[in-house]
Amino acid sequence: MSYKDHMKLALQYAERAFKIGEVPVGAVIVNTDGDVIATAHNLVESELDATAHAECLVLKKAMRHLGQKYLEKCDLWVTLEPCAMCAGAISNARIRRLYYAVEDKKGGAVDNGSRVFSNPTCNHKPEIYGGIMETQSASLLKKFFLGKR
Repeated sequence: MSYKDHMKLALQYAERAFKIGEVPVGAVIVNTDGDVIATAHNLVESELDATAHAECLVLKKAMRHLGQKYLEKCDLWVTLEPCAMCAGAISNARIRRLYYAVEDKKGGAVDNGSRVFSNPTCNHKPEIYGGIMETQSASLLKKFFLGKR
C-alpha cells in the first residue's frame, strides 16, 4: 500500500462514521512493514462516550492486537488533526509518525490550539505530516456539518 492508500482507508472509515451520524473522522494504524493493524472511526454519539474519538479507539485496538502498551514502530493515519486528548494519547502510546488530512483550527492540538507536542512537558513527539488528502476529508466534514445546520 502507498501512503495515500492508508489515508484512503482512513477516509473510508470516516465515511462509515458519517453514515451513522458521527463526526466523520477515521483512523488507521500501520506497522513498519506497511500492514494495517487497526482501524476505527468516531463513536462518540453511538457509545455516549466523549472519549470515543477515532484516534483513541484505534490506539486501543492496536495495543490489544500487538499485546503491548507502546506503539513505537507504528504510524497513525487520521482524517482530522487530533484534539488535545487524542494528541496526549498519541504521545503516551509513543506513535512513531502521525499523518493527518485536514487541520482543525478550532479543536486541533497538533499544529493549532495547544500544540501538545510542542510543550516541554510532552515526553514523546511523533514525526508529523499534515495535509494528506486534505480536500477529500474537508469536503466530507463540511457535508456533515452543513447537514447539522
